[in-house]
Amino acid sequence: MPLKVTPKKQVTEDPRHIQAVQNYESGLRALQEHKFEKAKGHLQKALSGPNKSLVDRAQVHILTCDKHMETPALQFKTAEEHYDYAVSLINAGDYVTAREQLDKLLRQNPKAEYVLYGLAALHCLTGHVEESLTTLDEAIHAKPSLRFQARNDTDFQNLAEDPRFTELLYPDPGSGEAEPQEEEASAY
Repeated sequence: MPLKVTPKKQVTEDPRHIQAVQNYESGLRALQEHKFEKAKGHLQKALSGPNKSLVDRAQVHILTCDKHMETPALQFKTAEEHYDYAVSLINAGDYVTAREQLDKLLRQNPKAEYVLYGLAALHCLTGHVEESLTTLDEAIHAKPSLRFQARNDTDFQNLAEDPRFTELLYPDPGSGEAEPQEEEASAY
């Protein structure tokens, strides 16, 4: 007896499922772009879909978003500790966050020569020559011994050939900016 072929019935998908899949996909795209709040919003909408496995996967990704959105509150005991953190960011190549931290420190301690020095180094590393020279000059005026530190600091290697940098580190002795002399112990 010949088999009778019956045409397949057109299966219409549940519109809730289609919407949940679209939200899930949008959430994944946002997650890949590190837009965690946006991703979480899309993924939460995907939770209303009828597909249990899609809901489970969305929940896992929501936890990932939550983890990334948790920003631990950085608390520093001293300004120097905060500065050390900023320097570690510079060394790690996170110049944007380092600049934010140094700017915050400078607002708290506007006369802190070490913060000015760190900003000068950061400006140099990021190619902002004018800002680097200006800020380094401020730091050296606040603490002249930084001149010696800058002479050997590889963070300023981009300025090594700049005559303004040389003048800043090796001032003309007759210009009134004589290099600091070591204090001699008084015999009195």
